[in-house]
Amino acid sequence: MKDLTKGKPSTLILAFALPIFFANLLQLTYSLVDTRIVGTFLGEDALAAVGATTTLSNLIVGFLQGLSGGFAIIIAQKFGAKDYKDVKKSFAMSLTMGTGIAIFFTVFGLLFLQPILNILNVPSDLMATAKSYIFVIIAGLVATFLYDACAAALRSLGDTVTPLVILAISVALNIVGDLLFVVVLKSGVRGAAIATVLAQAIAFVVCWIYMVKRYELLRLSREDFKDPNPVMVKNMLGAGTSMGFMSSLINIGSLTLQTAINKLGNDYIVAQTAARKLTEMFMIMFTVFGNTMATYCGQNLGAGKIDRIKKGIWLAIFYTCIWCTLVIVASYTIGDKLVYLVTGTHNENVILNATRYLKFDTLFYYVTAVICIVRNAMQGLDDHITPIVSSTLEMLGKIVIAFTLVPHLGYTGVIIAEPIVWFVMVIPLIVQIFRMPVLKQTSLS
Repeated sequence: MKDLTKGKPSTLILAFALPIFFANLLQLTYSLVDTRIVGTFLGEDALAAVGATTTLSNLIVGFLQGLSGGFAIIIAQKFGAKDYKDVKKSFAMSLTMGTGIAIFFTVFGLLFLQPILNILNVPSDLMATAKSYIFVIIAGLVATFLYDACAAALRSLGDTVTPLVILAISVALNIVGDLLFVVVLKSGVRGAAIATVLAQAIAFVVCWIYMVKRYELLRLSREDFKDPNPVMVKNMLGAGTSMGFMSSLINIGSLTLQTAINKLGNDYIVAQTAARKLTEMFMIMFTVFGNTMATYCGQNLGAGKIDRIKKGIWLAIFYTCIWCTLVIVASYTIGDKLVYLVTGTHNENVILNATRYLKFDTLFYYVTAVICIVRNAMQGLDDHITPIVSSTLEMLGKIVIAFTLVPHLGYTGVIIAEPIVWFVMVIPLIVQIFRMPVLKQTSLS
């Protein structure tokens, strides 16, 4: 465990963030390998089918990840306040409430899968393949949430190393499973999805066994699940749903944009799939320091140390802006090579459009860095409204662009969509962060 309320903020933040970085890098590496395996062994049509449903899986899985992260903010606050009884209670409630929500999404998603795919404008020639892939992903949502909840709980106590090690095991199993199901057993894209779900289920089991043996704070008994504190339940649902909706609103906008992209043809679907995979890697530091700030601010708010919070936010923004510069250089020098690395395609139209996307959008990453740091810091500081307002603006902006610019400008409309939206959604975050009463103090008594 790591107490983020004591010690030099810069050292603590970097030490906390580094394992998260490697964990996210592992996850993204698997995603890229998965994409390459599908593209190489199953062809561009199979890759397009997976890409056509990626935003849907991101929407649902992203909500559950946000939910677990929001629940963990409350755990971090209790840990920072040294209220160890409520640490256990809040962890027990996160498992109970989150599992129930994951089951709901599973049932709803499977029942209405076909209408959802129709709304997404998945091309008819890709429909059967896309459906076979996303069906398995949705069926495994409970396993996905349980692993995310356990990893988030460990991070809330300052342990970012254990989730990294377990994720490494999961990624290795995932890649082996991909090769087994796709290459050896010839199970198609469904096999790739099965490998993903199985790896997450195993990761949860390993994580749970480790937690029970290693951390008394996370060793739950029946009493921890009984008589939940109504105030704590309210706070956890507020934090969890806020983080979940923040992610979902972003993905709903991307989902709407994907419906417009799906009308442009398979080349553009593959180009966008590659561009988004690389964008996820390029934006890795935003997620890393965003998650770090949520826990860092949560623990220090619980301890009443406001000066440390303000210093930590500025440090996180500074670190991510350095990363932004490196990413811009990469997109302009080796962008086309990265697109080929992800897709394995020699299709010039795919490589050209994906590279165009990267070169334009990375120029505006500095805005995105501020967005990710500030809205996660706000979640840790119990402001669950402003991040949703900002994310709502992102969703609405992408919806408007999907129905206006993309039909007239084609893929160029997709390329300029996110930078336009970023400048709009950063406004309420900047305004509110300077107005927050809690940040105008030096400490809380």
